[in-house]
Amino acid sequence: MRLLRRFAPSHGLCCGAALAGRPRHGAAPATATATRGSRGFTLIELLVAIGVMALIAILSWRGLDGMVRAQEQTRQRADDMLVLQAALGQWGTDLDALMPIANTTPLDWDGQVLRLTRRSSAVPDEGPVVVAWTRRNNAQGAGEWLRWQSPPVRTRGAWQQAWDQAAQWARTPGDAERRYEVTLMPLDSWQIFYYRGGAWSNPLSSSGTDAQATIPDGVRLQIVLPPGQALAGQLTRDWVNPVLGGGRS
Repeated sequence: MRLLRRFAPSHGLCCGAALAGRPRHGAAPATATATRGSRGFTLIELLVAIGVMALIAILSWRGLDGMVRAQEQTRQRADDMLVLQAALGQWGTDLDALMPIANTTPLDWDGQVLRLTRRSSAVPDEGPVVVAWTRRNNAQGAGEWLRWQSPPVRTRGAWQQAWDQAAQWARTPGDAERRYEVTLMPLDSWQIFYYRGGAWSNPLSSSGTDAQATIPDGVRLQIVLPPGQALAGQLTRDWVNPVLGGGRS
């Protein structure tokens, strides 16, 4: 009994000290838990994350920029194609409406300007008009295809005046001549051929009076389009006289 009483207090203090100073089995100290919970990103991790986000932003911007450029090119090509179709459509309409008048020249090509006399498209008809087509360099030095149309003519004198004014417009146009011109499209060069006697020929090589007084069986238009358009290079358009017929190449 004396031995138990002697060691009992000492044993109790040992267990209390052990319970007070040591954690239970499997439990982490409170200070370690707080330290691990408050730990954030390091500077290197932030720099890596920022670099990844910057790379993603650059790739996304390049993709969007490529899409915008492709859409712009597609739209520009569609617009150029519509302009070309409108110009060639007007060309065919003018030739379809050719109107021969006694003692006049219905169609003439001198290497620079094509002049023709055609029926008016106005309703009611106010008389024939003189139409001219030519190529001219603009202020920037680029070639352009232009069309000119006179007011309706009722007399042979008025027709002759409009015919001469069309030639002057193609060479040295003034303000009076420019009033009736329309710029159609960019153009590098162009050439005209007539279809007569079963063959194509240069109108400049057969410029006799009889040849000028008659409408050819066909007219061939060769134009060279500048690069950068919907279509580039040489383009050929044949017109066949709907009254006289004629052959195609």
